[in-house]
Amino acid sequence: MNEGYIVCRCEEVTGKQLEDAYLLGAITSRQLKMKTRATMGACQGRVCRQLVNLWLSKKDQCADKGVEPLSYRTPIRLVTFGELAGEE
Repeated sequence: MNEGYIVCRCEEVTGKQLEDAYLLGAITSRQLKMKTRATMGACQGRVCRQLVNLWLSKKDQCADKGVEPLSYRTPIRLVTFGELAGEE
């Protein structure tokens, strides 16, 4: 599999970055998330979470650990672009 493919579009995380983080000891979904920022972008993992979990499930080391996959995290409340820009 080509490791240059984009896994997380929001944070521009590639398969190569996941592999590098994995080889440095990030063997769970959460550890990969913290090392690479995958699933931490604007979509909050709604687009890439499944790709990260699928990628990790193919690694032998993590398969027997019963590690829970990443889950969705909904915002506490919706924020409009106007609020972010400081407009009322």
